[in-house]
Amino acid sequence: MPLSLSTRLPQIADDLLRALNEPGESLAPAALGIARVEYPSLDPAPYLQRLERMGEAAEGRLQRQEHAGIAAQIATLNAYLFEELGFSGNAERYDDPRNSFLNEVLDRRLGIPISLAAIYLEIGRRAGLRLEGVNFPGHFLVRAPDPAEDLIVDPFHAGALLSEVDCRHLLRQHLGDEAAFDRALLATATRQHIVVRMLVNLKRLYVRMQSFPQARAVANLLLTVDPSALAELRDRGLLAYHMEDFAAALRDLETYLRLMPRGDAPNHRRTARLNALSSE
Repeated sequence: MPLSLSTRLPQIADDLLRALNEPGESLAPAALGIARVEYPSLDPAPYLQRLERMGEAAEGRLQRQEHAGIAAQIATLNAYLFEELGFSGNAERYDDPRNSFLNEVLDRRLGIPISLAAIYLEIGRRAGLRLEGVNFPGHFLVRAPDPAEDLIVDPFHAGALLSEVDCRHLLRQHLGDEAAFDRALLATATRQHIVVRMLVNLKRLYVRMQSFPQARAVANLLLTVDPSALAELRDRGLLAYHMEDFAAALRDLETYLRLMPRGDAPNHRRTARLNALSSE
């Protein structure tokens, strides 16, 4: 009989922390660990091997352009990932949960910006390119640093190169016409930043699906990664409340209110509504 999610969760959390503490920048072990919330029997080894083979193939193509500039190298990587392998952004079914799990993205070649960016980073780095994640609001991006001019890459749109004007349009598209652009929005995302964003996206998706046990499990993982994340403590309490686990809800919400900085007290009736989980 398969173990329940609550029983499996401590091991998932331990494995996620271990992946985050490994040297280097690899995202795949952590991302595949997150996928075990939905796929308890997932074996990450075949997927890691597949990424290695893809990285080797990309490296072979890039070696033919060893003296080319970064723009030409990015074009070669794009051709391999999006034309040969067929990865693409799933704009038609953006909220399909499979878009958020690295194993499914590798199997189906469909994803959302952050999951496709993870594939892009993993394969590009294995091929020898220096690449960085960019935690841009509403739409995760990738940067290829260059002494002349950094390139901003959008893996969701087949590796399109974005100018600053494009980034301003993208910001307004996601945050509204009044959103102010600042180059700080293009700061490099650490591995922990990326994993946290993956988890936050997944938690919100589960909330919209009213899959409250899975959403609470993801909130637990967020608190494992960052125990100081008060908003996640609040959300875990709200999820416990909607699961009628009132003792856990009271414990988390009382702790949240006790630790919250003075002057930030929320409207308590609004806090008790589940839609607070999807409004950030």
